[in-house]
Amino acid sequence: MSDAVLIAENLSAGYGKRVIQRDLNFRIARGEVFVIMGGSGCGKSTLLRHLIGLQAPLAGRMLFNGEEFWAQSEARRAELQQEFGVLYQNGALWGSMTLRENICLPLETYRPNLGRAELDELAALKLALVGLGGCDELYPAELSGGMRKRAALARALALDPQVLFFDEPSAGLDPISSMALDELILQLRDSLGSSIVLVTHELPSIFAVADTCLFLDGQAGTQLALGPPDELLAHGPEAVRRFLGRSRHPAKEAP
Repeated sequence: MSDAVLIAENLSAGYGKRVIQRDLNFRIARGEVFVIMGGSGCGKSTLLRHLIGLQAPLAGRMLFNGEEFWAQSEARRAELQQEFGVLYQNGALWGSMTLRENICLPLETYRPNLGRAELDELAALKLALVGLGGCDELYPAELSGGMRKRAALARALALDPQVLFFDEPSAGLDPISSMALDELILQLRDSLGSSIVLVTHELPSIFAVADTCLFLDGQAGTQLALGPPDELLAHGPEAVRRFLGRSRHPAKEAP
């Protein structure tokens, strides 16, 4: 692994005066798959909001490529955010737009010099990259759950981001679709060299893709462990070993 693309220093996450996680310290290397894990309600998604620039942390610093993100002007932060691609839990695709139109939207916003043919070609390329070649004119409602996740990922890739953020990407997927998404995440990491930040509590995904895991504890309100999942399972704190020692293939709830 080379130098860090994202660094959190003494970061506190929360809302208003409510601190959910405090004193978080970690580094995310270029080309690394970094998993933020922990039980429900521990603050995983809250931390993600801070990392992608939707909400300022309550304390501490977040550095992106050496720049303190929240110390920058609003205009500079907007520039930096173009290096972030985000796959939200529900996909957040525009239902009234085709997949091509969904992918072209960020391109039209941030790459105004591109012509129509270039936009369409880039949209087709991103869809092919996630295994949806030829689906340009389909609407989100015409896709399965797994295909919608892939389409949302294609849109997240539109601006060729340095960091891809995934918020519970396996939510609502059957085990086979979830495994296919894990494989796609690794393929994108290897082919694009992007750093991957993954918020999840799904054990199969954690052990399949993670290089490094950050474990957030809801009761302690801070991180309990940081390291590769196999090492944390073998030598981590008891709460972390219990979390990782659950069945790696828990039964999926019916949708």
